[in-house]
Amino acid sequence: MTLTGAGGVGKSRLATHVAWTLRRAFPDGVHLVELGKVRDPSLVPQTVVNTLGIQDRSMRDPSTVLVDYLSARRALLVLDNCEHLLDACAHLTATLASAAPGLRVLATSREPLRVAGEHVWPVPALSVPPPEWSDLPPGSAAKMPAKQYEALTLFEQRGAAVSPGFRLGPENEAYVARLCQQLDGIPLAIELAAACMRMLTVEQILERLTKRFSLLTAGDRAGQMRHHTLRAAVDWSFELCTEQERLLWARCSVFVGEFDLDAVEYICADEMFPPEEVFTALMGLIAKSIVSRIVDDQDYHYRMLETIRQYGHERLAESGDEDNLRCRHRDYYLRLAEQCDSECSGSNQAHWIRRLRAERFNIWVALDLCATTPGEARTGLHMASALCFMWTAGGLLRSGRHWLDRMLSLNTEPTHERIRALWINGWLAHLQGDYASSVASLDESRELALLCNDDVGLTYAIQFLGDTENWHNNAERALPLLEEALERHRASGQWNAIALQIFPLRIHTAHLLGRTDCATELLRECRALCAPLGERWALSWTEWSAAIARWAAGDLEKASEYLRESLRKKGELNEWLGIACCLSLLACVAAAGGDAHRAAVLFGASDTMWELADRMLYGIEKLLDWVRQSTQLSRKPSARRRLRPPTSKASG
Repeated sequence: MTLTGAGGVGKSRLATHVAWTLRRAFPDGVHLVELGKVRDPSLVPQTVVNTLGIQDRSMRDPSTVLVDYLSARRALLVLDNCEHLLDACAHLTATLASAAPGLRVLATSREPLRVAGEHVWPVPALSVPPPEWSDLPPGSAAKMPAKQYEALTLFEQRGAAVSPGFRLGPENEAYVARLCQQLDGIPLAIELAAACMRMLTVEQILERLTKRFSLLTAGDRAGQMRHHTLRAAVDWSFELCTEQERLLWARCSVFVGEFDLDAVEYICADEMFPPEEVFTALMGLIAKSIVSRIVDDQDYHYRMLETIRQYGHERLAESGDEDNLRCRHRDYYLRLAEQCDSECSGSNQAHWIRRLRAERFNIWVALDLCATTPGEARTGLHMASALCFMWTAGGLLRSGRHWLDRMLSLNTEPTHERIRALWINGWLAHLQGDYASSVASLDESRELALLCNDDVGLTYAIQFLGDTENWHNNAERALPLLEEALERHRASGQWNAIALQIFPLRIHTAHLLGRTDCATELLRECRALCAPLGERWALSWTEWSAAIARWAAGDLEKASEYLRESLRKKGELNEWLGIACCLSLLACVAAAGGDAHRAAVLFGASDTMWELADRMLYGIEKLLDWVRQSTQLSRKPSARRRLRPPTSKASG
């Protein structure tokens, strides 16, 4: 078995632990062969002979001596640090395995030996909290105990060793979590960082982490030289790479987070480094544990540990090719955003949500380049607007507003790009509950659209003005706006996922005014338009709104049916805020029908999902009031009266 993984991930320590645990299973001994200091491949067999303590003064080849000695023994041979001696280690292992049936070999290496019978066990980094953990509001972190994460436990142990009395607590957990996240959970990096606590606080270490290779230098003097500093550990990996692999390592440092093969070939290939050579180099970097492969149900993605990426970035900066690579990186993700914008209304909606979430950090880098490069602000505005589906269906409202606000402040010309960015930003502000900013952006978008004769922009500005007014107790003002937007969409015939949102908005406004009779017809029209497109996102919200209308009409069975259909689509799209909305209203319907147990279970499930969101049900007071009433009803099993939402503005 070969334990593989990046430098400093703990392969040697794990191998030593396994060997010690299994020592009783090998009556002829467990033998640790340290190969880190061996440079000549021809010395590998002799190093093993010396480790075993064999006193052979003959002229025989060391491999023959080992075969003779081990052929009848049951022993475990631990070959530690094989990566720079792969051919020699592979040849010796194959020779011994065929001649000594009682021998077992446990190797550690940054890439497999590739011999018959080898089992490869990738050693992962220590577990770290998810990225959002360190950004939770005060008190929320207690719901996700810090000590369940291995990296935080290791930092606490090593920190206490150099700074007596140090321990994790509410005052420092978020800082330690962020530190361990940025160190990728690599034990060596965490131990080196903890050693800095002789002089620095956790916050100060975190502030200095942008220069990690000069900071993390206080390694164990008794350990191997390449573990004395973080740079030495990564230098060792770099030296083991081919020239092509080193070039690709440096070029891949433009990626932040996950990336795919298309991105690597588009950005990193050129006339001197064609795509087929890029592919071969990428395979080599994966084999050497420099690049990690991430597999989900349908796609392969790749990523580099942040420490590895920063090292590559230093090499890229030295090459003088950084600006060129950054521009190609921006161009690729601009093209990706445009492709999503044109395809997000079809059957690939789940794919686009999943892909853009996975690559969102690269998108941030591309947008930042537009914002910081003179003359690129309009391109940035176009790109931020093209990501509308990601901001809304992907649930990245805060990020969307950040980038749109930034780009709008940099480009104030009355262009079609600005008109679109304004109505998207107004919609996002509404979904965040920021009524004033929403109306201001949408009003400006509408005025510019009239000035520039932009009928499409005008339609969307009207649509989302109606939406904003509706959820702020202005249903009578909202209805004519939404009716106008619906007629404009019908006249243009240009239906997409955003345009189709008019149907749930129109249904819900009519319901609040007591006009529930049109809900079924609007749902039928929406389904007919979505079917040829394969669209599910807008349809799921239309079914959700239609369910509320049926609930208001007292038809709990139909309301439940619509909610289940909506929930199924939202599950396929992994739209977790939409799932929470469906669960909340399914609980209300169950409570209204007198099924207190089902209501309680559904409320429990939805409450768990809402805990990590800023506001339950987008902060919409009408919905929150219905949930409060339904929750009270579900706590009274004997109550059999039906709870129904308000059916008019007055009753609301």
